[in-house]
Amino acid sequence: MKILVDADACPVVKQIEKIAKTHNIPVVLLCDTNHVINTDYSEVKIIGSGADAVDFALVNMCQKGDVAVTQDYGVAAMVLTKGGYCIHQSGKIFTDDNIGGLLMDRHLAKKARMSHNKSHLKGPKKRTDEDNKIFETEFEKLIIFVMQQ
Repeated sequence: MKILVDADACPVVKQIEKIAKTHNIPVVLLCDTNHVINTDYSEVKIIGSGADAVDFALVNMCQKGDVAVTQDYGVAAMVLTKGGYCIHQSGKIFTDDNIGGLLMDRHLAKKARMSHNKSHLKGPKKRTDEDNKIFETEFEKLIIFVMQQ
């Protein structure tokens, strides 16, 4: 098992590495050429800056039993089809049971934005320490579950 992180602007890299170190699990941070990531634990892979380049690289690297961290529902769906596990930076675990609804919500939100001639209806709220604790708790649960499989 390895942990693959869509690390472009990922706010939970430190939490991921802390838990990965505890369980001695390798981490690969994937980012585009516009981001600089410094780490003393993870392997950093810099991917080209093309649209979705990091997403496709993450999916291509993923193998059955790996854990991915992404906020992209499309990436999560592809990881699940490869037999991987996936978690959002909010701590929401993507499953075969919830991914279809999440993809539909994404589609409907995009339609709503287009009908209002806006690229964004509302931005995300500021991340809190509580958000980080929720992610840590759920990520730890997921790692323990995967290790027991």
